[in-house]
Amino acid sequence: MSAEGTLTLLILDDESRILSALRRSLRREPYEILTAESVVEARRVLDAEAVDLVLSDHKMPGITGLQFLEEVAERHPEAVRMLITGWTETIDPKAVDALGIRAVITKPWEDAALKETLRRAAKEVG
Repeated sequence: MSAEGTLTLLILDDESRILSALRRSLRREPYEILTAESVVEARRVLDAEAVDLVLSDHKMPGITGLQFLEEVAERHPEAVRMLITGWTETIDPKAVDALGIRAVITKPWEDAALKETLRRAAKEVG
């Protein structure tokens, strides 16, 4: 949580247009939004910033969102982890549960549902 009490949300997606669209969707929400287009960039952010919420794409070059969120769980267990994907049928629900992932959001997302999911996740920060 930032000094002003705002929650920090890291969004990882390898497509810049998706990051831009998510940022637009959430621009009026009370989050400090950090974005990363690669896992390397996301790791740098996690090393430098206190992040409360992590929203990761699933299908990315060289790594899946599940693999990345597993890494986040090990390094930052207090961060609430969520997945966003257009490929929900390829995700093992048991892996989601085992990693403590709080939500799987389907692409394309519906803005109101995305915001509500993030609000629920934000209540778990603490």
